[in-house]
Amino acid sequence: MSKIVNKSIGSIGDYINLLSRIPNRHSREDGLYKVLSKEAKKEALSIFGENEICEDHIGHIGKLKLPFFCMGNISSVDLFGLDELIILSFYAINKGRYKKAMDIGANIGLHSIFLSKLGAKVISFEPDPEHIAQLSYNIKINNAKNIELVEKAVSDEYGSAEFSRVEGNTTGSHLSGAKEKPYGSIKKFTVEVTKVNDLLKDHDLVKIDAEGQEARILLSTQSSDWLSCDAIIEVGTQENASLIYSHFYGSEVNLFSQKRNWNKVSCREDMPTSYKEGSLFLSAKDQMPWKVV
Repeated sequence: MSKIVNKSIGSIGDYINLLSRIPNRHSREDGLYKVLSKEAKKEALSIFGENEICEDHIGHIGKLKLPFFCMGNISSVDLFGLDELIILSFYAINKGRYKKAMDIGANIGLHSIFLSKLGAKVISFEPDPEHIAQLSYNIKINNAKNIELVEKAVSDEYGSAEFSRVEGNTTGSHLSGAKEKPYGSIKKFTVEVTKVNDLLKDHDLVKIDAEGQEARILLSTQSSDWLSCDAIIEVGTQENASLIYSHFYGSEVNLFSQKRNWNKVSCREDMPTSYKEGSLFLSAKDQMPWKVV
């Protein structure tokens, strides 16, 4: 395993390139995953940490700029964890497949900017005004002109709702009630909320990182909504995992789990139940497309 790391890795772009070739090693229990995760963290810190560079040349997209940004006890460097790089590698290997994407829970824009640089038209939803300000800046410095920024949360209805900003880790901020025991200092304020259904027919890829709202979002859809649209999802709880599994069980929609190296979910136990078990891919396709288009 050390030979793979030493010979193949020299930048974040190299990690993305390698990960796109080894989807059968993406389980967090895999030994290679653990080695790559540790090394990628060091690489991200050296490039995107508190320094004046904060940019890297990534083969599939060219130059990526992401200035250091503090989000409580974590920072923008943490956005380059191996699970995130796996998702970016999926975007990269599918360059040209996805033309219109939605980024639900866009944070400060890493996924939106990456997809934009791959040629996709992106609509980005982010309710936190502090994140919105940094996201707008990151879009500007990356010259990502095909991103529509929407300052709203996404759930299963239209209207407004109370939002809880977790001051110690704003990546964990959420619509109030979505998490049973939010930790630390919480600042609450009202945000606009929209529902995703009407947009699915116009998009072919959705990334959902909605901090506990993923089940409500997905359960408001029908299997027919996903015949020409795929989704990559962070599942936040065991309850949400069970709800999503039951909703799509026996339908035309297939679920693929990073926990099982992107094989089909065949039972509830195959579902990821938190970010600690990786992501979920939802699609009417028979297999997750890890081959070059």
